[in-house]
Amino acid sequence: MSYSIEDINGCTKKFKFNFETLDLSAEIKLELVKKQKESNMKGFRKGKAPMHMIEKFYAKEVELDALNNFIQAKAFAATSEEKLSIVGQPSMENLKYDPGKSVSFEVICEFIPEIKLKDYSKYHFSMDSVEVSDEDLEDLKKRYLDSKAQMVEIEGEVGLDKGMHAVLNFAGELENGERPENMKGQDFVLEIGSKSFIPGFEDGLLGAKKGDHRVLNLTFPADYHAVELQSVKVKFEVEVLEIKEKKVPALTEELAKEFGYESTEEFFTKNRKLLAEQTKKRAEGKLQKEILEKLVEENKFDIPLSLIHEQEYTIREQMAGELKNRYGYNEDAVEDYFKKNGVDLTSQAEFQVRAGLIFGALSREFAITVADADFDKKMEESFQATGLPLETLKEYYLKDKQMKQNLMYKIREEKTFEVLISKMNVSQN
Repeated sequence: MSYSIEDINGCTKKFKFNFETLDLSAEIKLELVKKQKESNMKGFRKGKAPMHMIEKFYAKEVELDALNNFIQAKAFAATSEEKLSIVGQPSMENLKYDPGKSVSFEVICEFIPEIKLKDYSKYHFSMDSVEVSDEDLEDLKKRYLDSKAQMVEIEGEVGLDKGMHAVLNFAGELENGERPENMKGQDFVLEIGSKSFIPGFEDGLLGAKKGDHRVLNLTFPADYHAVELQSVKVKFEVEVLEIKEKKVPALTEELAKEFGYESTEEFFTKNRKLLAEQTKKRAEGKLQKEILEKLVEENKFDIPLSLIHEQEYTIREQMAGELKNRYGYNEDAVEDYFKKNGVDLTSQAEFQVRAGLIFGALSREFAITVADADFDKKMEESFQATGLPLETLKEYYLKDKQMKQNLMYKIREEKTFEVLISKMNVSQN
């Protein structure tokens, strides 16, 4: 063995190599042939320059390439021999090279640590109830019927109150006199009390009647999503055009059929089942989150910095994408958001990496495997839940390798959780 190992921490090792005799002639020859094929020297067709000219012009460069290949090959052989799962890019330091005679160098690499989990069989958790109440079903029915509701104008002298809908013309004016287009509205329908506008806007219209004009002097919240408007004062001039109320119909057999059900009875039966499945998923998700937090809290071990940095980047890109897509942030606004809000990406990344490594260890401990049969089962479940054709669902995942890979990882996670929960003390609320 031409190397020694220094343990830096539980996931980082330093390999020290020392070759007192060194012959790079084979490596140099390979690099010269490669360089000859790539060469485009004046007076010769590409790749046809004579070897003695290649040696003359590229000797030093080729020797360094050969040395680099030699170092990489030795480092790879050593980490393979030690059976390490390397992550990130190994770094090299303390290179000492005496051409044609000797070389010594050190390679630092991070790897997936071997994880020994503490006994989790005595952990106790409570899972939320998955029962569906009549009130839950009634709320769902209301959401369906709201889609068929009609807005009817309220006749007579009536003042705006919460729950009513106002048809408005409005325009906002900043302190500098600017009247931005995105602060204007024509025939805009607003439910009073919905908190759709900034604080004070809807309350400032309480009691207003059809035809009234009001001036509202307000301030944008300090945490408003548009950074340039945070804590900015604004004056809104508002005209009330109409006052309306929502008329919600009753659930009839005809409406049930419009919603895609054979009858009102089927409406309630199928939706109770759907709510039960959704409630179960929420309860399971909450339980899984609590279990993960407990496992991460109880099991401390060194984790590769390269994995943390990689996850930090992923989280940041996801957050930045959401800010851009949902709120229209540009790159400068995204940067400002992260600075002002002091977003701690490192802690989030460390938790996710640690949780992932723990779950990997559990999956190996439980010998969890995923196969095409698991994929087919998941597709059948999706078909039952969505009603989409089975072939359409399969095609969606099969045409995108990454999408299917993510789904298979999710299936593996679900199967791991199922075994893990069976080994813990979990009670039902």
